[in-house]
Amino acid sequence: MPKRYSGKEIIKRLKRLGFIKISQKGSHVKMRGLIEGRIQTVIIPDHKQVAVGTFSSILRQANMSKQEFENV
Repeated sequence: MPKRYSGKEIIKRLKRLGFIKISQKGSHVKMRGLIEGRIQTVIIPDHKQVAVGTFSSILRQANMSKQEFENV
């Protein structure tokens, strides 16, 4: 079974990569960061466990692999 991350853990790791919190509407946090010279916008649900498909979508939005995310 794949590891599931909490919204807080995802936000914390993205902050380490240089993303900043732009806004929050309800439980969803919008973050922006500069990756490979391009501005990336990521929406993260601040839930106790983020679904596997949602986590994959977050990685695609941030333009990074799971390995890159786990090594932060």
